[in-house]
Amino acid sequence: MSEDTGGLPIGKVAEMTGMSVHALRFFEREGLFLREIPRSGGGQRIYGQADVDWLVLCGRLRDSDMPIATIRKFAELVRSGPGNEPDRLALLREHEDTVRARIAGLTENLDVIHGKVVTYERHLRDGTAAGVWSPTPPTPPR
Repeated sequence: MSEDTGGLPIGKVAEMTGMSVHALRFFEREGLFLREIPRSGGGQRIYGQADVDWLVLCGRLRDSDMPIATIRKFAELVRSGPGNEPDRLALLREHEDTVRARIAGLTENLDVIHGKVVTYERHLRDGTAAGVWSPTPPTPPR
């Protein structure tokens, strides 16, 4: 089976997903695919578009720090078929809450950093930047 007959070789899938060939093999070893990846007569993995779509989702989940064990659990739920959609939703909601909390924390950090940027810009513009957060305290006048 080749790309011309509907199958995609591992190199093409790596290119399409932005994942390395090593990462694709890791995903397979870890049981993260929704199906067993078929092989050509020569033993090469042959992926379908649904595999690519799943990998893109898994990549987003990993990029947002979902643990491999949680992705595996999600894959197991999907593989087991209909009837566990509430469990899938709960898993995704929990991860969504985690990501939203991280974004909120990053936003708070960004607000503090931006405040310092504005302060330094003002001091530089006004010519009063010398000594702003100097590593040594200024000597008090006598």
